[in-house]
Amino acid sequence: MSSVEFEASYKPNSDFTKAVVIAGSMLAGAAIINHSWVAENQNLAMSAVFGLGYLGIIFEESLAFNKSGVGLLMAVALWVIRSIGAPSTEVASEQLTHSCSEVSEIVFFLLGAMTIVEIIDAHQGFKIVTDSITTRKPRLLLWVVGVITFLLSSVLDNLTSTIVMVSLLRKLVNDPEQRRFLGAVVVIAANSGGAWTPIGDVTTTMLWIHGHISSARTIQDLFIPSAISLIVPLTLMSFSRDAESNSQVSSPALTSEQMAPRGQLVFGVGIGALLFVPVFKSLTGLPPFLGMLLGLGTLWLLTDAIHYGETGRQQLKVPQALSRIDTQGVLFFLGILLSVGSLQSAGILQDLAQYLNDHIPSVELIAGAIGLVSAVIDNVPIVAATMGMYSTEQFPVDSELWQLIAYCAGTGGSILVIGSAAGVAYMGMEKADFLWYLKKVSGYAFAGYVAGIGAYLAALQFHGPILANVSTSPPGLPGL
Repeated sequence: MSSVEFEASYKPNSDFTKAVVIAGSMLAGAAIINHSWVAENQNLAMSAVFGLGYLGIIFEESLAFNKSGVGLLMAVALWVIRSIGAPSTEVASEQLTHSCSEVSEIVFFLLGAMTIVEIIDAHQGFKIVTDSITTRKPRLLLWVVGVITFLLSSVLDNLTSTIVMVSLLRKLVNDPEQRRFLGAVVVIAANSGGAWTPIGDVTTTMLWIHGHISSARTIQDLFIPSAISLIVPLTLMSFSRDAESNSQVSSPALTSEQMAPRGQLVFGVGIGALLFVPVFKSLTGLPPFLGMLLGLGTLWLLTDAIHYGETGRQQLKVPQALSRIDTQGVLFFLGILLSVGSLQSAGILQDLAQYLNDHIPSVELIAGAIGLVSAVIDNVPIVAATMGMYSTEQFPVDSELWQLIAYCAGTGGSILVIGSAAGVAYMGMEKADFLWYLKKVSGYAFAGYVAGIGAYLAALQFHGPILANVSTSPPGLPGL
């Protein structure tokens, strides 16, 4: 927009009105929070604020407010209410400090991982992966894209994997309808691939960092269910007429793009750094985010060294990569996790856990329900709330509950296109609407979701209980 057009459309009175409305809303909220009723009914007030905040997050497009800003305001409001209702301000401060220490590990981990991925992408390192696709047959292409995305997402997060693979499909497939269908395969494969490794999905990473699952046991027990959650949809989709196309696949893919200098080196070091994180935790016993920062620091020095003196390649270095990562996404996670921490400190999540114990007879149903809810609501707050509801004293590390939650929260997001970051990114890139996905894809994704749960439970029956010691399980939850 030119300066003339801006001046013609600029309405200062409208901006002033908006500023007054927002300031008035903030003052009204502060007055309500300081009311004596809030201190006397802390749990009800916190539940109401969380509900309103989450509605704002869900309907961010309609309200034109970014969910990250809403999440941060919700976190602050909840902790202020907690400080008012707590026995003393010192108690609330100690609880906040403890919550921040847990949340910071996830935030540092995500910042390091996102920066490493961004550096690899800046060097066109993922071209090594995308160039491996040479098939021209539509049904075979469906399987190739699904398997590559599944493996890629086990190392990267599902959002990055989706962006990489959908970008490839744009160059590889001419038919818009077939490309949209293959993009849906990418969403299913990205969510399935992220569920079986501790670094493949934010929710699995959260469970791993907080000590609810271990890396080796998670890979061992969840690989087959996650693979089946992809194989079943791919098999069913292979027989669908949507897998066919009357147009030809472009050949070859991405020939117009050249890999950046030293792209293979950066790709190898970057992926190696990500894979080394679980090894670092096993060797040192230190939190995983330190292993991720070790990888980032190593890659930082490497890119500084190999691009030394190349003033025209500053975009390939870490400072520029930091400016391109999804910072607002990290802040959203920060706001959500701090909000959930406040609910845990107030005992609200423990009350909810007891309610579920009394009304849902098994951990299988609890985890399955969490997966279905994650098809509608972002799985990060759901898993964060679940970790606050149950402890490792009730359910030991790698118990059935935690492993099923890792699987269900990850793969359940594929049932609806809005259920995961991968699906939302795909919607924006391919202009796929909610109803099209519901009609064409949701049934396949749900079949894979249920089949994966069945495979996990069958393996559990075949090998026996994952953990023999279940004496600490709460009443009403005989699933272990």
